[in-house]
Amino acid sequence: MEIFTYPDRAAWADLCSRACQNENEALRSTVRNIIGRVRENGDKALRELALEIDGRLPEYFEAGEAQFEAARNALDSGLKRAIAAAAENIRRFHAAQQPRTIEVETAPGVRCIQKPVPIGKVGLYIPGGTAPLFSTVLMLAIPAKLAGCSEIVLCTPAGKDGKIAPAVLYTAHFCGIDRVFCTGGAQAIAAMAYGTETIPRVDKIFGPGNRYVTTAKQMLGASIVAIDMPAGPSEVMVIADADADAAFVAADLLSQAEHGRDSQVMLVTDSEAKAGEVQAEVERQIRTLGRAELAQGALSHSRTVILESEGEIIDFANAYAPEHLIVNTKDPWRICSHIYAAGSVFVGPYTPESAGDYASGTNHTRPTSAWARAYSGVNLDSFMRRMTLQEISRDGLRNLSETIVTMAEAEGLQAHANAVKVRSNE
Repeated sequence: MEIFTYPDRAAWADLCSRACQNENEALRSTVRNIIGRVRENGDKALRELALEIDGRLPEYFEAGEAQFEAARNALDSGLKRAIAAAAENIRRFHAAQQPRTIEVETAPGVRCIQKPVPIGKVGLYIPGGTAPLFSTVLMLAIPAKLAGCSEIVLCTPAGKDGKIAPAVLYTAHFCGIDRVFCTGGAQAIAAMAYGTETIPRVDKIFGPGNRYVTTAKQMLGASIVAIDMPAGPSEVMVIADADADAAFVAADLLSQAEHGRDSQVMLVTDSEAKAGEVQAEVERQIRTLGRAELAQGALSHSRTVILESEGEIIDFANAYAPEHLIVNTKDPWRICSHIYAAGSVFVGPYTPESAGDYASGTNHTRPTSAWARAYSGVNLDSFMRRMTLQEISRDGLRNLSETIVTMAEAEGLQAHANAVKVRSNE
């Protein structure tokens, strides 16, 4: 990690840049081609793309009972217990987010209602690649079921053996998701957006992914299907002071760096000594990791930033707007009270980001690349929409008519005014 000592604020924009912030046209062209092929040829295109990209066809396209049974048998009881325990915490936290119906009489005889309703059909994308993220199944399937979505489908790529990872299949079935398709990448996003002979078209797509997945979501989200948020390579920022345990900080940085070479981790501190301690600890710990090569790739474009004051640290954190923010300082809540741009905040020395990734109960699907300035992470509301209803009595309309007619005529919309006048002349 390159160290930047007391950088001028003019340099902050560059320090806040992500490794993959500017996607090139070649990537977009590739994704555009994949989307077009799936739109035109459906399942046939999915199979052709599997051969072209992965060099093989998956052993199966849609998982059936035999695959679910094999997954159940493949997982040991300890992992099953861990999945169940994490699921209960996630369910408890998301169940508490149930929205309520709001009903207000805004004027005599004028009743306005806001009613939460579930999104009908949703598609869940679960990354595979170097680490099949069965924990993401919990994070997406549980709120989707709690919201009452009528149809839930899941797409995930095959592993090197041509099969879906057993933990992904088991967790999907555990959560009540029975339609699981063995397809990944941009083509899976296109399949859920347009529908194929086998994969249903959905109303909204959820889930993180690589650059191709993220680009496909953004392209299709602009015109064809709703998406949860822009969510690309993982990232974490750790704010640490002189009192922070360097081993804790290094472990937190590496927990995100090991996701992949395009991940990014940031250490922000007011202590030059602590920056050096953490750097040494990162170098020590990385040698023990099975995914050290991937983590090293992420560290090559990650940064340590040393700033003079707590105020500067807060401003820099909000400017970066991290997916994950860990505040490991003597008084973390003082800093957290001023943070407004972060996907999720982890407070204090004993709150590692990995707790939120798996089992504390909050959702781990969050905006990256500074989108935390405008987007929330996935929550129960993500699987619902707010529909308004209104009912006006005859007297209510009579009392409101002058206001409506005056405003409609001022905008030159005579038919709008007439819709009120014709009722007033009964």
